[in-house]
Amino acid sequence: MKFNYDVIVIGGGHAGCEAASAAATMGAQTCLITMDMNKIGQMSCNPAVGGIAKGQIVREIDALGGKMGIVTDATAIQFRMLNRGKGPAVWSPRAQCDRGKFIWKWREELDNTPNLDIWQDQADELLVENGEAIGVKTIWGVEFRAKSIIVTAGTFLNGLMHIGRHQYPGGRTAEPAVPNFTESITRWGINFGRMKTGTPVRIDKRSIDFSKLEEQPGEEDFHQFSYMGSHRDLPQLPCWTCATNEKVHEILRSGLADSPLFNGQIQSTGPRYCPSIETKLVTFADKDHHPLFLEPEGTDTNEMYLNGFSSSMPMDIQIEAIHHIVGFENAKVYRPGYAIEYDYFDPTQLKHSLESKVVKGLFFAGQVNGTTGYEEAAGQGLVAGINAAIHCSGGEPFVMKRDESYIGVLIDDLTTKGVDEPYRMFTSRAEYRILLRQDDADARLTKKSYDLGLASQERYDWWKQKNEYIERLRNFCETTSVKPKDINDKLEALGTTPLREGCKIADLLGRPQLTLNNLAEIIPELREARDATPNRKEEVAEAVEIDIKYKGYIARERQEAEKMHRLEDIKIKGRFKYSEIHELSTEARQKLERIDPDTLSQASRIPGVSPSDINVLLVLMGR
Repeated sequence: MKFNYDVIVIGGGHAGCEAASAAATMGAQTCLITMDMNKIGQMSCNPAVGGIAKGQIVREIDALGGKMGIVTDATAIQFRMLNRGKGPAVWSPRAQCDRGKFIWKWREELDNTPNLDIWQDQADELLVENGEAIGVKTIWGVEFRAKSIIVTAGTFLNGLMHIGRHQYPGGRTAEPAVPNFTESITRWGINFGRMKTGTPVRIDKRSIDFSKLEEQPGEEDFHQFSYMGSHRDLPQLPCWTCATNEKVHEILRSGLADSPLFNGQIQSTGPRYCPSIETKLVTFADKDHHPLFLEPEGTDTNEMYLNGFSSSMPMDIQIEAIHHIVGFENAKVYRPGYAIEYDYFDPTQLKHSLESKVVKGLFFAGQVNGTTGYEEAAGQGLVAGINAAIHCSGGEPFVMKRDESYIGVLIDDLTTKGVDEPYRMFTSRAEYRILLRQDDADARLTKKSYDLGLASQERYDWWKQKNEYIERLRNFCETTSVKPKDINDKLEALGTTPLREGCKIADLLGRPQLTLNNLAEIIPELREARDATPNRKEEVAEAVEIDIKYKGYIARERQEAEKMHRLEDIKIKGRFKYSEIHELSTEARQKLERIDPDTLSQASRIPGVSPSDINVLLVLMGR
């Protein structure tokens, strides 16, 4: 065997899988180095994909030619579209998955990817020459050489697990931590820090009294993650809701003195938006209960996940508290929850391509950049894989703007603002969220990916055909009129005001009570036009309806985005010595010097850089 490649990916988690798949699909000879080939794409915490804003990221990954959406649909055991009570800008798909089948579906995808090898081993040392990453040495003494190296090591770098006062090195339960590798990276001037995350107990479903819990069924409509994949082939299972109570809280409080989060044992910062049950207890001391969700881990297992009960409390405290949750009186636990501390690297030392500013040819993606969540990791992995492949041939890096994707927002936030806690994506982080809907990710990104050589011809042709259907149906709605005498009685039955004069179907769609589908039931010509789109007619109808209903909002947001693009066009990298510009605030000088943004727009998003600081730079540039 020869151990020379174009791209080496270290770590087989969600970031690593997407990175390896993307680089290899683009033609780069790629090797994925992972500690355990049987745990590729392991869902370390909840076996679920998507959620608020996260679901949009998965749709973007799919539109770009990534695999997370395909793998999720093939292994989904429950699907829901969250936020349906709000506008489509924040609709977010979420799926509970079969943990084991998810791993093997990813293995199937990677095993059938040309140009991709897998090597089971542990990275021990980054090899650097003349400021450029040239390879990796493993614990078995194998030296890999490559033009691009992608680090996607998740929580394994110097990982330390905690349950009460017990602590043990590990990257995940029953898996070893990775020593030395962080140090082989930081010796070249790359900054690092420590973060913390955690996971709940796993419960034997045979020991739960489900009659005392509230069932939460999934949805059975047309929605899914992949624009092209299979539509939920596995049996669909319910989730269950329950809650803590005062007795549970009392037991948990009795163990706080031994909690590593409160006795000084854990010094690093955990995720604000996914707190442990003991953190919720302290932060929200006035609450007498907290909601919990009991979720299945697969179709062929009794293991269940207690969402909302993440904990690193002593084992006996965790188990005793669980036994006082209604329905859990006789609960049997497979293993307790635990916390884990791990190393991450300062993402402000990265370019928007996710290549290091310090070491050429070295890319970082996933939790090593200070993020939390499978979806955030996978989105970064895809971008790192694309740019690592491009780096091999010396092309122009692939960078998405904030109005083009949530992945673009994520990477821009990381590289310009940095992190002081695990970063999680929300729709509120995107200033152009009506442009970044889950339904139009293919419209935004498929052509870009096809031009890169990542999205396949089949995927591109699928999008072109769908786009033709959308244009045809939208044109029909905008040009076809209806008369009051033909429709008024039916409009009143739908709870909306009758017409005084004829109007276009598109004008009717502006009414909140009316949808394209319920209008199709009362306008035969519209039903015929809708049904003339055989491939995913529901998806096409939804896209047309959203475009028409929110046309004014979409146009206004696009206009705002165009204004911001003007600042994106003003390049400032290398033009100033910020420490010498005394008209800038002290904080702005320090932040600009450290981050060294590419454009004025990026500079404007750095915390501590004020609008007046931006005006100073504009004046100095003669603008």
